Amino acid sequence: MPKLKFKLPAIESENLSLLCGPVNTNLNQIEQSLEVKIKSRGNSFSISGDKNNVIKSKLIIEDLASLAKSRDSVSADEVHFSIRRALNGATKDNNGQIFELKKEKDLTVQTPKLYVSPRNKSQAEFLSSIYEKDIAFGIGPAGTGKTYLAVAAAVNQFMEDKVNKIILTRPAVEAGEHLGFLPGDLSEKIDPYLRPLYDALYEMMGMEKVNRLVENGKIEVAPLAYMRGRTLNDAFLILDEAQNCTPAQMKMFLTRIGFGSTAVVTGDITQTDLPKGTLSGLSDAIKVLEKEKGISFFYFHPEDVVRHGLVQKIIEAYEKNSW
Repeated sequence: MPKLKFKLPAIESENLSLLCGPVNTNLNQIEQSLEVKIKSRGNSFSISGDKNNVIKSKLIIEDLASLAKSRDSVSADEVHFSIRRALNGATKDNNGQIFELKKEKDLTVQTPKLYVSPRNKSQAEFLSSIYEKDIAFGIGPAGTGKTYLAVAAAVNQFMEDKVNKIILTRPAVEAGEHLGFLPGDLSEKIDPYLRPLYDALYEMMGMEKVNRLVENGKIEVAPLAYMRGRTLNDAFLILDEAQNCTPAQMKMFLTRIGFGSTAVVTGDITQTDLPKGTLSGLSDAIKVLEKEKGISFFYFHPEDVVRHGLVQKIIEAYEKNSW
């Protein structure tokens, strides 16, 4: 079985502790994900297993060592993303030379409560497309960060006074539920569809600030039907779960855009909740608008999922067994 021994040069003991994690939990996470065996003693490491996975494990450890030098902690999420970069990317160039894991272009988005950074190449490219085009589509499976990145960009543009309003909307499709039989008024019935958008805003701006901005009309979170008949200037618009709108609704949303506005459309064409036989507005928009200049279409894939590692495997399993 291939084995690789190496040392991490000039690493402080406290940084080494962050790298390995409490009771070597970070190293254990690498072992389980790449099916290797890692032994460590001080800054000396020994890795055994499949040759390619051994090389990738070394790159991950070096990646985390670099991270530990500038952080107070190395979280399980950060270990996960380092592992994903290694598993989804090559580790050698054409001459067989090992190279380091590539970090994504620095597109960190500042919001009042936190910084949001792309966690893989796809997220970086999608975020770039949002800033480069007036209308940007992000299409792909759940867990790829489409909506979260769009909300972060909207909050950033708003805080920098580049837009004066944020509008987040979703089509209120009865996804296995009958709205008429749910308790409460219309607002209470619709609220569950909009809750993920509120959650992202609260995380980035704080509940008190978001609620204040909602009250004075600077942030609007509403069902797609509420967009009809409006022209929105100097606004950042996000249409989420766009696979659940009809072609007419998609056209209506896209034609709300006024001067100085940016629109982002996100969705997963494989997860429509529309009645059987109804054409998805997202699928239709791809066919109608994909060649239009000024509009970008970015496609995420299962390997771009940034949630729990099992989510990617679940998505891939369903794709293989779709009928």
